[in-house]
Amino acid sequence: MEGMPSALPDGEPVPDDGTLPAHALAGAAARPLGFYLHVPYCATRCGYCDFNTYTATELRGSGGVLASRDNYASTLIDEVRLARKVLGDDPRPVRTVFVGGGTPTLLAADDLVRMLGAIREEFGLAEDAEITTEANPESVDPSYLAALRAGGFNRISFGMQSARQHVLKVLDRTHTPGRPEACVAEARAAGFEHVNLDLIYGTPGESDDDWRASLEAALGAGPDHVSAYALIVEEGTQLARRIRRGEVPMTDDDVHADRYLIADEVLAGAGFEWYEVSNWATSRAGRCLHNELYWRGADWWGAGP
Repeated sequence: MEGMPSALPDGEPVPDDGTLPAHALAGAAARPLGFYLHVPYCATRCGYCDFNTYTATELRGSGGVLASRDNYASTLIDEVRLARKVLGDDPRPVRTVFVGGGTPTLLAADDLVRMLGAIREEFGLAEDAEITTEANPESVDPSYLAALRAGGFNRISFGMQSARQHVLKVLDRTHTPGRPEACVAEARAAGFEHVNLDLIYGTPGESDDDWRASLEAALGAGPDHVSAYALIVEEGTQLARRIRRGEVPMTDDDVHADRYLIADEVLAGAGFEWYEVSNWATSRAGRCLHNELYWRGADWWGAGP
């Protein structure tokens, strides 16, 4: 969803020590620098997801746990330190940090704060840096959100997807309708000025009325940013297999187009401005600066699998 962008762009293999080719560093001082931190853990796998994510069962082999949430933050911090070595005396402070997944908030709040702290220590953060984490509604509570805010996070993105239970069920989402809206209120109470809600349209079995209800529920929660994505049925996912077996219908492309127009109509009517393919914000300050770094060809460093 929000925030996620491997070989180098020209197909060259990435060296083990992370060394970058000269052309990647040319003119770097004039470009903003951002960090994307990937946390691959999920409580359950959503049927439509083909991101690099793992449940606890998937990370357990015959010899025991293959990778642990308990030491993940320390491993990622090592990657941040590698970035410092590779970039040498690059003087740029980091303009944006985006922690995505997976479900980053399955880690302890202190772990996310430590990961951010490593970037602050190694590179420094711009005075007005945007610091975002994704979160699933069922994985946070007021004390967790307060710890993130106190640790330097100033933007949060909740995976809402839909306000209708039957749509959430098709997507294998585990939160109940109404919980994402409550999370927005909890985030505001914790001091988050910028809050995004992620929505998905075009789920099999979703109607226009269902989609309008989801948009209205999202707006009623009071975020300053909404992301609305068309459901893409990726090969190899559980949803693709269900559609192939005829258990759920495939959504027509024309339906996707109509839902997109509905989203723009409803969001614009509520004062949200469309500024990027799937994103709307109430103001320039509410835009996702990290996503804009990607679109404008700025520099970013990705850490994690």
